[in-house]
Amino acid sequence: MKIFEDVPSYIKDLVPYPPGKPIEELKRQYGLEDVIKLASNENDLGPSPQAVEAYRRCSERLFRYPDGSAYYLKEALAGRFGVEQENIVLGNGSNEIIDFLCRVFVRPGRSVISSFPSFLVYQKMVQIMGGQNIVVPLKDGRHDLDRMIRKIGPETRIVFLDNPNNPMGTVITQAEFSGFLEALPDTVLVVLDEAYGEYVKPDVDAARGSDFVRQDRRVIFMRTFSKAYGLAGLRVGYGIMDQEVARLLERVRQPFNVNLPAQEAALAALNDRAHLENSLENTWAEMDRLAQELRSMGCRVFDSHTNFMLVDTGRPARQVYEAMLRKGVIIRAMDAYELPECIRITVGTRQENDRFLKALQDVLTQA
Repeated sequence: MKIFEDVPSYIKDLVPYPPGKPIEELKRQYGLEDVIKLASNENDLGPSPQAVEAYRRCSERLFRYPDGSAYYLKEALAGRFGVEQENIVLGNGSNEIIDFLCRVFVRPGRSVISSFPSFLVYQKMVQIMGGQNIVVPLKDGRHDLDRMIRKIGPETRIVFLDNPNNPMGTVITQAEFSGFLEALPDTVLVVLDEAYGEYVKPDVDAARGSDFVRQDRRVIFMRTFSKAYGLAGLRVGYGIMDQEVARLLERVRQPFNVNLPAQEAALAALNDRAHLENSLENTWAEMDRLAQELRSMGCRVFDSHTNFMLVDTGRPARQVYEAMLRKGVIIRAMDAYELPECIRITVGTRQENDRFLKALQDVLTQA
């Protein structure tokens, strides 16, 4: 059809984001009855019971449109971070905030800087808008902020920094980020993607967007309810930023982009601090235990400030991944990230982690 001839090459060349293998498909493929998934950095302890109850209570109101302004959720977030509601933009996951930013500030001839490896969606959204991706390799597993500054040109509009980084789990320190801001021109926005921000322990020296956003109009930070809050299936994220930037993003946001059950569950989850703290404590404890066990197997475990860890098994990652699938354990092979012998695993429940360790021990012994 001739209509396809008008599709720009940057859309035709776009590679869709690779989804993880579904549990039900793995059961069918290998004839398994019990499968665990430690590949997508979800909170396997689950959401707050209060969030589940809020979700259920919505069933009688599903014929109503959700609150397009998400007033009560924004009100709670504003109180939590000491900003105004007008500083907050909600998204269908924090992915959608990335989409909004690229729609507003990126077009052919404009460039965006991000790292590699990092969250793949940054580059994909820029490509969708016809912008230029400038990708700076990590240095010793961390964002190379000095090189990023040197890559900024008159056409640069955004720098994306996942902090902590995915897949390395490393963080940018307060001093490093302050120095970066001093060198950043006022024509460029810097986005701190804190999808795993809740997992960074309070005593860790890490740049936190909430410490910078009120003092510097160029700073945006994003968070999500998909990770620590255990609401990945509902897709709720948010960005906090200068009000003028927020007003521009609101112009491209679809009405009702965050549905009713998502708003209600997210609000309840945000208010259940005890459940969040319990989830974090369990994750930190299991992270330490897993790291110790993996190192005893001869694996290299990278320090991480998230709910996942990068593990160098000393074996081809794709082979380890396939062997683990046959044992009913879904992990993530990192060969596509130019980490050919590394796997990434989510910290699950104690029972899931024990099963993962047993399966990996068997795989490494047999290899």
